Amino acid sequence: MAPMSVLTRDEAQTRAKLLDVHRYQIELDLTRGDEIFDSRTVIRFTTRADGDTFVELKPAELRSVTLDGNLLDPDTHSLDENRLPLKDLTAGEHELRIDATMRYSRTGEGMHRFTDPTDGETYVYTQLFMDDVQRVFAAFDQPDLKAVFELTVTAPEGWTVLANGITERQEDGRWRAAATPLISTYLVAVAAGPWHSVRTEHRGLPFGIHCRRSLAPHLDTDADEILDITRACFDRYHEKFEEPYPFDSYDQAFVPEFNAGAMENPGLVTFRDEFVYRSAVTDTERQTRAMVIAHEMAHMWFGDLVTLRWWDDIWLNESFAEYMGYQTLTEATRFTDTWTDFGIVRKAWGYDADQRPSTHPVAPDPEAVPDTASAMLNFDGISYAKGASALRQLVAWLGEKDFLAGINTHFARHKFSNATLADFIESLAAATERDVHAWADSWLRTTGVDTLTASVTAQPGEWTLTLDREGSRPHRVTVGVYDRDLNDSRALLLRERYETDIPQQPAPEPRTGPRPALVVPNDLDLTYAKIRLDEVSSETALRGISDVPDALTRAVLWNTLRDMVRDGDLAPAAYLETARAHLPEESDLAVVQGVLTFAAAQVADRYLPAHERPAALATLTSLCRDLIRRTEDGDHPGLRLIAVRHLIDVAAQPDTISAWFSEGTVPGGPELDPELRWRILGRLAVLGAIDDAVIDTELVQDPSATGQEGAARCRAALPDPVAKRAAWESMFTTDDLSNYLFTATAQGFWQPEQTDLVRQYVDLYWHDAVAVAARRGPAIAEAAGRWAFPAYAITPETLQAGEQCLAEATPIPALRRKLTDQLDDLARALRVREA
Repeated sequence: MAPMSVLTRDEAQTRAKLLDVHRYQIELDLTRGDEIFDSRTVIRFTTRADGDTFVELKPAELRSVTLDGNLLDPDTHSLDENRLPLKDLTAGEHELRIDATMRYSRTGEGMHRFTDPTDGETYVYTQLFMDDVQRVFAAFDQPDLKAVFELTVTAPEGWTVLANGITERQEDGRWRAAATPLISTYLVAVAAGPWHSVRTEHRGLPFGIHCRRSLAPHLDTDADEILDITRACFDRYHEKFEEPYPFDSYDQAFVPEFNAGAMENPGLVTFRDEFVYRSAVTDTERQTRAMVIAHEMAHMWFGDLVTLRWWDDIWLNESFAEYMGYQTLTEATRFTDTWTDFGIVRKAWGYDADQRPSTHPVAPDPEAVPDTASAMLNFDGISYAKGASALRQLVAWLGEKDFLAGINTHFARHKFSNATLADFIESLAAATERDVHAWADSWLRTTGVDTLTASVTAQPGEWTLTLDREGSRPHRVTVGVYDRDLNDSRALLLRERYETDIPQQPAPEPRTGPRPALVVPNDLDLTYAKIRLDEVSSETALRGISDVPDALTRAVLWNTLRDMVRDGDLAPAAYLETARAHLPEESDLAVVQGVLTFAAAQVADRYLPAHERPAALATLTSLCRDLIRRTEDGDHPGLRLIAVRHLIDVAAQPDTISAWFSEGTVPGGPELDPELRWRILGRLAVLGAIDDAVIDTELVQDPSATGQEGAARCRAALPDPVAKRAAWESMFTTDDLSNYLFTATAQGFWQPEQTDLVRQYVDLYWHDAVAVAARRGPAIAEAAGRWAFPAYAITPETLQAGEQCLAEATPIPALRRKLTDQLDDLARALRVREA
């Protein structure tokens, strides 16, 4: 795939000044076979003055272009990469007609086509985000040229077509979608295939959920839960927002091989279909699915009704949807502890991203986002997690009433249009007397993580907390004060919580009472900062973190220990010892999952030297066995499932998990479902305890798409030179793998136990990754940088080779960003090992 020219901000501004785009009429014919489809587009627009411009299109074949009824000469109006020049336009109204053949995608970009290996049924769906519209139809492809879209689709017999508006099958067999309101080009959506659908109505609007036919039993099992969450969030948003839901229906399609978690297409949200659970999941995983539902629905207002003008303001979409998703789920559903999961998982993502060389402000300067390629790199932990954390701090400082008043002013001023950071701040300023401009400068225009360091001094009958700030942002934090229970020396009791502002001006006043056993700055996790406890509190946390009564406070403390390990202030072995001592007593699933994941994937696999890894795995195995024993009564199935999964992942010997596989169950439960069976086979493959024949036999039992991915992962993990060579060539030579099969193969390839076996591929990686990214584009570049990177080759030589690649090669931006981040993580691992 040849790279497409990126759109620059200057070009977008020039085109927006020239054009007013009114309406698109798009006809797609999906009956042309497995490789191509037809795309015919009519664009009606007005030019405000005489001038030249261009329309974007990436066709397999451009058949004809007609402007104002005149067939354009291909010699003077030929495609320049993905741009069709429109020259000598006169001021006034115009009609552009383009007839083209387009290619289906296998990488989740443009019009993705997937054939289900379970039943042979085929599905297609669009993912047009950023600049992939032009893979499907011709467009003036930028967010501030909103238009009305009318869509007609010819599909094979037996298919259903979903789109942004309500669709109906016409007498001629074509499907016609209701015209949209004004929306941006990247938000147009189509999903077509023999969908299994569950439909209902809520508040006068049709609601639907859809998936592949092979997943129908699993969707039906969870349909009530999914629709209940959808209705509850929909109602809660209507209590918060004065603007009603702006579209004519609300469909949610769970689609295969989707690159993101979901996409906020108005009226047709697409989700990765892993959210249709084939196997047992924890309640935290159900909460994650519910949060994504809430997040995407928030986008109907933040992003769809009011859309960013240019991609520097992506945080106006993502930070708001992230914050609103978690907050609304807490207020409107049974998932009332969502901020604990946010703190232990999402916030850590933001903290990590903000300490890398690639960090950027939540709201970067427009000049820092000069084109679409650079904009794509900002969909990260900063735009999502840090931005949502900043908004949570804003609400704590501003008050929810004024915050919502500002939001509603923003919607009223800019509905069905575009807005900027300056517009949003003006809307907030209209609702409060506080200096929100200064707040925005401090929180949204700066980079890095502040560190708040606590020190406690005590006198008889009183004590004083001083919080020193390394950084520049103002913070409003809640301080939690805890004492040992006189009746139970292990228990900690909350004495009080109080609020304080940082910087502390004037100096903090003493507080009455004896010195506390534990003082937790940011106790309710309302700000975004690394925390360093005072000496006594640090010792209490290490020795008694499971004694803290509130899960969110425990999450704050675990994050503090995590940060200390990453910064070289706490030995990795000490973190493992704390986990071993206290995690068996933990009740919150998000905390258990988050701590085990960090302990295994970072501490054991990367931060400890190789000769200490076996002892770390033994510690984690013992911890998981304790959790399994604790849950034998069946009262904590989610906790037991987490423990079983992690025991599989850290097994150093095959005996126990091989017996589970043979018996089809873990003693005392759970029975092995497809996810657990493939997980066990993956670990047995790493340990060299199975061969291709075992993998093939399991694939016969589970020929699904997930089974195909599991088999690819297992084959790549086999400790065999022939298997490694085959996996490498499938990723970097043949270009046949879909995005999901590429990722599965990459996940299996590198293993900490196999560093000697794959050492030769570390040197090959730099050239081959750059080459495959250039050939196959950003989605595969992302996978190559994230999953195919030699993460366990933790040596100065690997770091040097990677830095040389960045300096001398020319990786496309998506890969360059991933390599930059991976190399920074590798350098951190080396520092932790040396600390």
